[in-house]
Amino acid sequence: MKGLLKYSMVMENHKPYIAMLFIQFVYAGMALFSKAAISKGMNPYVFVVYRQAFATVALAPFALFLESKQTSLSYKLLCKIFLVSLCGLTLSLNLYYVAINYTTATFAAATSNTVPVLTFIIAACLRMESISIRQIPGIAKVFGSVISLSGALMFAFVKGPPIKFMNWHSATQNQTAYTPSKTYSIGEWIKGSLIMLSANTAWSLWIVLQGRIVKQYPAKIRLTALQCFFSCIQSTCWAIAAERNLSAWKLGWDVHLLSVSYCGVIVTGMTYWLQVWTIERKGPVFTAIFTPLALVITAIFSAFLWKETLHWGSVGGVVLLVGGLYSVLWGKKKEDGRNEQNPDANKEEIVLECITHH
Repeated sequence: MKGLLKYSMVMENHKPYIAMLFIQFVYAGMALFSKAAISKGMNPYVFVVYRQAFATVALAPFALFLESKQTSLSYKLLCKIFLVSLCGLTLSLNLYYVAINYTTATFAAATSNTVPVLTFIIAACLRMESISIRQIPGIAKVFGSVISLSGALMFAFVKGPPIKFMNWHSATQNQTAYTPSKTYSIGEWIKGSLIMLSANTAWSLWIVLQGRIVKQYPAKIRLTALQCFFSCIQSTCWAIAAERNLSAWKLGWDVHLLSVSYCGVIVTGMTYWLQVWTIERKGPVFTAIFTPLALVITAIFSAFLWKETLHWGSVGGVVLLVGGLYSVLWGKKKEDGRNEQNPDANKEEIVLECITHH
């Protein structure tokens, strides 16, 4: 009996760690499934429409029944939420799925690590985040931001010799046209890299703007569902303007349906709130520390399943990117320790840092 009680206590203490491992596997799956669907011919704008539609349907019951007694919604606030959805969710997701067509799933997972850094930079420019270069934590945040962005650029533009885990040559010769792993021209790769960084910048801006919206409308589930609904409408208009072929909108029992349902229901719905639960238990820095794990998982699966070639230049970029991320997180953690007497600021910070992936 004592052994069983001790085991249950151990499992209880390790729940946040298990949750974060599960979340990073889900995020890795998002990059892999998205890349597979786009590479197999699905229009990226149509993909966003269906993803947001699935997310809205998945979140709607919880928004209606779990937060029925929350603050009322004014017309002015509704317009703000619509605009934030436009510049954040709609813009960033459409750019993300356009970019993943010109890059790899590993690159998408790697550049997601720049979101906390870009969020810090945007917040600092908007004077929502303080920077003190006279103190070590402030220096760590600035230095980490520069190193992280340098790593992202190095990953994108510096290749170097390939890392030969196995001899993929014979396998790659038999790849079909829709296989996710393929050779990209320099122009395509640069185009995709810049679009991906733009998508992450738009996502970071959305995270910053979320802070002020949540203050006015604290019903988080309903707010998320409402933004997904607005984003679905906006993305539909975008997709109709870009894709007039009706056959592109058809979903069959294939990887297209699996990908959009996975990204909409699992990623946007279930994983988001599991991450919020973990943040409330362990704090935002704890969750952010696990972010590079999704990159490792994605790189391993891409190399073995899709024969994707890794390069030493990319590895160097990842080292700089992750090192810069941890530097920013360390500086942020030290500064938060000095501001523990302001619980409201810490609560808002949980909201700002809970969504670090598209």
